[in-house]
Amino acid sequence: MQVQYKDFLLCDWQPTDRAAAAEIIRAVLAEYGLGWEPEGADRDVLAVEASYQAINGEFWVIEQHGKLVGTGAYYPILRGQNAVEIRKMYLLPEARGKGLGRFLLQALEVTIATRHFEQIWIETASVLTEAVKLYETSGYQPATGVETERCDRVYLKVLQPRKEF
Repeated sequence: MQVQYKDFLLCDWQPTDRAAAAEIIRAVLAEYGLGWEPEGADRDVLAVEASYQAINGEFWVIEQHGKLVGTGAYYPILRGQNAVEIRKMYLLPEARGKGLGRFLLQALEVTIATRHFEQIWIETASVLTEAVKLYETSGYQPATGVETERCDRVYLKVLQPRKEF
């Protein structure tokens, strides 16, 4: 998968992206005072093959001029009904404020809907104010059941059934 947005390129994750993707996530978490958890909540970025690809999920990276500047992913979960969780939506500061976050979220949603999932769950932390605003203005509703220690918010979006022609 490759999708262009302005001067950004959304691509499928490759094993050579592992260190750069992990560093993006670590850096953004640190920027907001949140800890990098390679043995916990962030172990999935170090094991994309098992955590995403092997269970029918996807992990994407965002490039700008050949440099990774962001990530986004989802995988199926048992919570809810025929559900996925969007994870690892992180953008470096130089990639923010250009509509890329909204574009990435919409691209994830379209892909998830095309794969006939019915619900999207997202966990986040209140300190990630830009993310909270993005989810709330994109139709995500507050829900209960936070499962990740550093998160204090969970959102749910029920997808509308896609009509087949």
